[in-house]
Amino acid sequence: MTTPTQMPVDTPFTRLLGCPLPIQSAPMAGVVRDAALPAAVAAAGGHGMMPGAFLSAPYLARVLDDLERSGTRAFGVNFVTLLLDPACLEVAASRAPLVDFFFGMPDPGLVARVHEAGALASWQVVSAEEARAAQDAGCDLVVAQGVEAGGHPRGELGLLALLDEVLGAVDVPVVAAGGIGGPRGVAAALAAGAAGVRAGTRFIAAEESAAHRSYKEALVAARARDAVLTRRFCAGDPVETTQRVLRSSLDAAERLDVETAGELVVGGMRLPAPRFGSLPPTEGSSGALDAMPLYAGQSVEGVRRVEPAGAIVAELARGAAVLAGGLVEA
Repeated sequence: MTTPTQMPVDTPFTRLLGCPLPIQSAPMAGVVRDAALPAAVAAAGGHGMMPGAFLSAPYLARVLDDLERSGTRAFGVNFVTLLLDPACLEVAASRAPLVDFFFGMPDPGLVARVHEAGALASWQVVSAEEARAAQDAGCDLVVAQGVEAGGHPRGELGLLALLDEVLGAVDVPVVAAGGIGGPRGVAAALAAGAAGVRAGTRFIAAEESAAHRSYKEALVAARARDAVLTRRFCAGDPVETTQRVLRSSLDAAERLDVETAGELVVGGMRLPAPRFGSLPPTEGSSGALDAMPLYAGQSVEGVRRVEPAGAIVAELARGAAVLAGGLVEA
């Protein structure tokens, strides 16, 4: 009998990016710091994203070497425009099949640089206005991020309302992001018209994620209502942003009576973690780990165990299988 991960699901997303399943892992700075997670997602039939923030160009090049050696082309690199390193962008655009941007109105100049180097371009948007601007800038697809998302949600609309707005505004494929953590969420987003889905919180708890074990265990124990919005975790950032984190980490940071929560490992370097800093605890981090931002979307309810990324893709694929006549199991 054919399993969902073996059954290709044909959508504009899979045709454009060359992967069997319309499932993409989110680019999560810090918890994705090497090729392991995106390569595992791609090997299971999905599309893996690598964050470009906080990395040097040589380090990113080494990660892309590893991804290419894994035998897949179903991967991309994401950049936060406020932290954009031109050297990293040059490496990504010339080596990765997809370059993705987040934060602010789409920039036609950035999209043109990506296309000139031979890559596809996408932009994460939170409104129909931004989606139209992304299409006008030449983006090959857009990612619609609902406010249910973990990390740094910028908009105000829930995913389904945003999808309805964005799908009516553009002709390029739309990827749904925010609050998708199980097969029902995948099925709902695809049935609403999305060409693919982007999931983040589930993959933080993947074995291949670099998130600290205590962070993964906190996700397993959490429920949807535990993922709350705040604007506290942006100490040292260029602008104040909104974050969705586990309430426990916000409470722990507020109780902390020192200005440094501990040490983080970023790009192979050990750095101090300021109280209310924006980077999450990863492998090798030390100190008050529970007081560092434990990013989580409202899909955290679906995190029931720490497991391989391939198993997560397989579960999400049961929702995608609806398009091929399959059933979504409970």
